[in-house]
Amino acid sequence: MYLSEEQIRPHLQYEILIPAIRKALIDYSLGKVEQPLRQVIRVKDDAGEPAGWFATMPAVSGEFMAVKTVTFFPGNASIAGQPTHQAIIELLDRATGQPLAVMDGRLITEMRTAAVSAVALDALALRPVKTLGILGSGVQARSHIAALRLVQLGFCAPGAVRIWSRNPANAVQLAASVGAAAVPIEDAAACDVVVTVTSATTPILLGRWLMPDSLVIGVGAVGPRLRELDDDVMRGCLVAESRQGAEAESGDVLLSGAQIHAELGEILAGKVAAPENGRRVFKSLGMAIEDLTSAVAVWRSLGN
Repeated sequence: MYLSEEQIRPHLQYEILIPAIRKALIDYSLGKVEQPLRQVIRVKDDAGEPAGWFATMPAVSGEFMAVKTVTFFPGNASIAGQPTHQAIIELLDRATGQPLAVMDGRLITEMRTAAVSAVALDALALRPVKTLGILGSGVQARSHIAALRLVQLGFCAPGAVRIWSRNPANAVQLAASVGAAAVPIEDAAACDVVVTVTSATTPILLGRWLMPDSLVIGVGAVGPRLRELDDDVMRGCLVAESRQGAEAESGDVLLSGAQIHAELGEILAGKVAAPENGRRVFKSLGMAIEDLTSAVAVWRSLGN
């Protein structure tokens, strides 16, 4: 059975996905998930210049197994109708190894990433938050606004969401479509919660712009040499999706020398206390268990 993005969309809702992802993060940190690091091939064009990357991400959990193949080609942003991220997810039965379904993975990747950030916001916010700064204007920016508004209704208020993009026209367009404001980067950074969802390779968010007790959710910059956050940002209390992943795949962590306080799943499970004051930084890199969890949600919604 192959499920296209159009077939998946009615069966993948944040109201179901966010709590499912929360449980998956707990299971991962409690050792209930078998998941190796993703394997990444850096792809070059005919001239030998970097063009993108191709990765495989397997996981085993509960009754299911899954593997995602995913590509990221940033140059696709200039090609009409061609997403920068594209993926396929195969869902299998754990007991027999039988393939159950093959699903387009683009929407699943988009939504599960935002769902993880929503779980992090719910777990790590120190107080009621009122403002959300978004750095970036692509599909992840839009999906994060939708998911985070479900967790924090205050983000639905006029002026609560502030968007910056290296492409100002894109920021204006996104802001108009979601009821937000397009602002300079310093204004987006001066929010209670700041989310970075860019394709930057060097830091774009500077710690001197942040409030002392802000929550930063870093989503872009997946790779040991890539960064979105400067060293000052990374001096906040750092919570990771996965220690193993952050220590192998995050330039923000590796190049700053930041120490990980806890995995998000450890905090959710009550194994480690959440930080009680000061700046908090959550580094998201994406994990195969999140893709498996999302694919299972779709599979079960279809009546299986």
